[in-house]
Amino acid sequence: MDKIFVHALKTEAIIGIFDWERQVKQTVIIDIEISADVRKAAISDSIDDTLNYKRVAKRVLAFVEASKFHLVETLAEHIAMLMLEDFGIAWVRIALSKPGAIRSSRDVGVILERDREDLEKWRALTAAQS
Repeated sequence: MDKIFVHALKTEAIIGIFDWERQVKQTVIIDIEISADVRKAAISDSIDDTLNYKRVAKRVLAFVEASKFHLVETLAEHIAMLMLEDFGIAWVRIALSKPGAIRSSRDVGVILERDREDLEKWRALTAAQS
């Protein structure tokens, strides 16, 4: 399986469970890996035959900067579902970290992998909660 990736996408968001964290934006760093078959693009040398990673990065940045989740787990899950839904991909891996969240640690975070089946389960769960 071919993969397209964006590593160390850095932005700021309201993220955290403590009152002070709800008042200030904090840095989050996101790594994205996306399943892709890049053979057609490799032959054609055309952006139209591949997933445009600039569009991916801009979409994720806009989403994260507007978000206000409490948990990094929730933010990562929403990013994964956004990727699956907006870009019609089959599989995505999201690594999301929050630098400086724990003293004496470079960062903390989560890594998750989601696919189309997970998207369908997500849709069913969110529809049931509405």
